Amino acid sequence: MRLTPRNTSFFDLLADSARQLVVGAELLTQLLGAEPGGRKAIGKQLREAEHAADESTHSIMRQLNQTFVTPFDRHDIYGLASALDDCMDYMEEAGDLIVLYKIQSLPPLVNDQMDVLRRCAELTAEAMPRLRSMKDLAEYWVEVNRLENQADRTYRKLVAQMFNDGMDPIELMKLKDVVDTLESAADAFEKVANMVETIALKES
Repeated sequence: MRLTPRNTSFFDLLADSARQLVVGAELLTQLLGAEPGGRKAIGKQLREAEHAADESTHSIMRQLNQTFVTPFDRHDIYGLASALDDCMDYMEEAGDLIVLYKIQSLPPLVNDQMDVLRRCAELTAEAMPRLRSMKDLAEYWVEVNRLENQADRTYRKLVAQMFNDGMDPIELMKLKDVVDTLESAADAFEKVANMVETIALKES
């Protein structure tokens, strides 16, 4: 019998943080598909979503500081919360760069990058509530790893395409910043999945 109760509110807080990623991915998808003149307003919404995600992360950190016994290792909770926050940060950064650089058009393969991010966000939001039981999580991390490998291949094709198409050097640098940031977002989602795998194995 457990003498000290574990604070289970972390499960709800982590699930809320993951749901914010779905919102962020949807807004970034809208921004990518918008006309250049309409991107600034969507970028503002994306920035507000990133602030909301930050607050979710801060709630987890505050709870950690106030809780003696956590449902699983407090270092893992801290790492997972930070990793979820990184996913949103990269998506917001990509949207912000598109607006700030005034990029007029994006290669079609950028949509493929975004498809991966949107699916990773959905899978992550579905997986976080399952941390409560630590069951039925393997398919999540396997699929996210597969998606990240797909994102890597798309990234390499996209960079090669940009360099081979004789783009203006300044526009090339701007676009590569965006593409690199989207790739970092995919890596961040994989990091979350890998952390979930590690936690599940520890707790099994």
